[in-house]
Amino acid sequence: MGGTLVVLLLVVALVAGGVFLSRQRAETRTRDLEDARSEARRWVERLGGSVLNLQGTDDASRQAMADASERYTAAGSQLDQARTVVQCRQVTETAYEGLYYVRAARTAMGLDPGPELPPLPGQRRAGSVTEARDVEVEGHRYSASPSPSVGNSHYYPGGTVAGRQVPAGWYSEPWWKTALVAGAWGVGSFVLFDALFSGMDGAAYADGFQDAQALGAADAFGADQVGDVGGFGDFGGFGDAGGDWTGGDNGGGFF
Repeated sequence: MGGTLVVLLLVVALVAGGVFLSRQRAETRTRDLEDARSEARRWVERLGGSVLNLQGTDDASRQAMADASERYTAAGSQLDQARTVVQCRQVTETAYEGLYYVRAARTAMGLDPGPELPPLPGQRRAGSVTEARDVEVEGHRYSASPSPSVGNSHYYPGGTVAGRQVPAGWYSEPWWKTALVAGAWGVGSFVLFDALFSGMDGAAYADGFQDAQALGAADAFGADQVGDVGGFGDFGGFGDAGGDWTGGDNGGGFF
């Protein structure tokens, strides 16, 4: 009888312990979600303030602010649908990207761009446009430059689009948007990458498209991949959290 009582007490203790741990985990998840949601809302509001209070004065700054406004709208929609910590962090990342466009618009207008922003995922590896390029690919002209110009009024902050690195810079058109929406590049896209960036110091494709792709594949399993997503400061060190919430129009041109 005594042995049975001991067994019953142990079972009760184990059940009680399991219930307690389950509640603790649920409370922790709830707390983490609220923290992530609050952080996302703060960044969305910061982006919204810039979008509402800053107007472009030329083609480049107006386009950059239009892109910032697009990211603001996307971030607001994401925030309404966010139900997990990962989704809240995606909201923060979207808002953060929008702030890069605001910074670009301010630069185009000759204003102080403000404090440096921590890098977006893949941004360091993608590099940046360091010289003006004007190329023709299959009868269509594309150009890129490190600073805004009459012909290059579309900014991209740099990062990974559908598995390929797009350097930060100003472009003649947003040729990366098709891949951003579709999640894949066109069959002949390597020709454009090679033409625009091959031999350009500071860009991911300085040594040619194939070398850059090989480096990107190696990074997927190496420390560089981790290093890129660890420098988010206020973001808490998260990277590309997954999901497919990317917005944007279906940019035309080569693809």
